[in-house]
Amino acid sequence: MMKATFRIHNTEPTSTPLISRIGDYSFRVVLGMSKRRFILIPVLLLTSSAAIGVLWVNHDFPTITRQSTVETSSSATSTSRQTTHTRTTTTATSSASTSATTTGTASSSTSLWHPALVTSWQWQLSSTPIDVSIHVQMYDIDAFDNDASQVAAIHAAGAKAVCYISGGTLENWRPDANSFPSSVAGRAVSGWAGEKWLDIRQISILGPIMEARMDICVTKGFDGIEADNVDGYTNPTGFPLTYQDQLNYNIFLANAAHARGLSIGLKNDVGQVKDLLSYFDWALNEECFKFNECDTLLPFIDAGKPVFQTEYATSQYCAQANAMNFNSLVKHLSLDAWRQPCRGT
Repeated sequence: MMKATFRIHNTEPTSTPLISRIGDYSFRVVLGMSKRRFILIPVLLLTSSAAIGVLWVNHDFPTITRQSTVETSSSATSTSRQTTHTRTTTTATSSASTSATTTGTASSSTSLWHPALVTSWQWQLSSTPIDVSIHVQMYDIDAFDNDASQVAAIHAAGAKAVCYISGGTLENWRPDANSFPSSVAGRAVSGWAGEKWLDIRQISILGPIMEARMDICVTKGFDGIEADNVDGYTNPTGFPLTYQDQLNYNIFLANAAHARGLSIGLKNDVGQVKDLLSYFDWALNEECFKFNECDTLLPFIDAGKPVFQTEYATSQYCAQANAMNFNSLVKHLSLDAWRQPCRGT
């Protein structure tokens, strides 16, 4: 927004101090006197001098202040203008040109839930109902397979509920699968039947679908969202996706979540942590110890944002995970109810 600037020009004659007016008056008198009355001039000069002397002693020079021509701002302040870059949180944006340099103000909004650096959690996607008897602080569960009563049960147990959706793939068993036109469906996701990569460059098409999914999360009462498969640019998707394409899409998802009052975690996508840190409220990672990439997640820890991390079928990395202050679990690849936390519950 441009800063409004007003120029005030004074068009009235400049008023002058009393001393100048007295002297001016004396001069006009001198010019107007005839030679016969020239004798009065010394008297007038003495009178003027006396008046000046009284004003000097009392430091009381009455003046009529003139408004000089100045440039003032609508904020009426003399301090320098500060430019703040913030991210809009009141509406979602689908612009593919969103800059990665914009700060993540939305992610620090007090209206959002921000999990603590150390937060116990459960990740259960493949079985229902959710077991809320384990007394953890966060449950990450499927958006479509769980209704509002399940979310209410999690809240009744004193925990928060995170809504799982796939942000980067088409899953043909989902109730909204027909919303995806064939033009955005790419190659099959290796190892996962019925799932295809999405052309994330087409935000004008995918955006409304993902926003509708987030609206479902809000309606059911979820506190946060996990958008999966948001690192397609590193995978054989069938589309020539670039680093910037992925950045644009992930920023869109973060903004859309925050606009709905949902906390959002960055799922995997370790190569873009530095560019996306300000947009996301926490991180969720699979097997960073196995692939020797856990150090890339430390900026989240340094920023006071938790890292939820999982290794499959092995606890050999728990000591390292605890040392890095990760909230790590050992899970089955199916992500059923079984869990083994590396620390606490």
